[in-house]
Amino acid sequence: MKTTGDFFIPDNEVKLPEELDYSRVDEYIRSAEAFSRSTYQSVYIIDYFKQNFLYVSPNPIFLCGLTPEQVMKRGYRFYLEYVPEDEQQCLIDLNEAGFSFYQTIPVNERKDWYISYDFHILNDGRRLLVNHKLTPLTLTSDGRIWLALCVVSASTRNDAGHIEMHRVGSSGFFEYNLTTRRWDKRQMPTLTDGEKSVLTLSIQGLTMSEIADKICLSPDTIKKYRQRIFEKLDVRNISEAIVAATNNKLL
Repeated sequence: MKTTGDFFIPDNEVKLPEELDYSRVDEYIRSAEAFSRSTYQSVYIIDYFKQNFLYVSPNPIFLCGLTPEQVMKRGYRFYLEYVPEDEQQCLIDLNEAGFSFYQTIPVNERKDWYISYDFHILNDGRRLLVNHKLTPLTLTSDGRIWLALCVVSASTRNDAGHIEMHRVGSSGFFEYNLTTRRWDKRQMPTLTDGEKSVLTLSIQGLTMSEIADKICLSPDTIKKYRQRIFEKLDVRNISEAIVAATNNKLL
């Protein structure tokens, strides 16, 4: 049986507790609250020293019908109760792989990285696939994560996994292969100016015909643009394309 202790390993152990300034925690929480008010995404903060959650936003996608206070009280036990049992080992494995990778990054660069992955949560017994991103809020002097900001949104994928390490400002990223247990170098897709225009106007709610009129192209050309976008982003429709492009900062 899995326990919350399975998520805490030597690679993410906070070894310099004397550096932790808990007087600043309210500042981080207020920033997370401000961010949560401006997005539909769920936001929460992990404390790796106390091994619990410091803040959980009221945005419902991650709550599984609970209140933020109930999720905070559960802490890491939330994953064991609301992630399907067949995916819990994957979460533990990617946690270990992610922190092992993190140890290879120079300390002065570690705040620039985030990990992204997809898994199911159970909402009234229904499996909901979400995307989860985790990035450090603050580090100790030896580069260990003390507080981490987590952002949860709807996934554009069809299944769980898709574990990626990204560095802000870089088009290259690393994808973790659960079978080989290796990080493989990948490249983010790039969108042409025309494809970006089609996506941006789609976000504004314009139809293909309206987009065609707006940028003086035929509806058939707009249809081809959209098809290329779907192929590049590996999505099935324009709604998923908008989410994928936004999540991956392609616009």
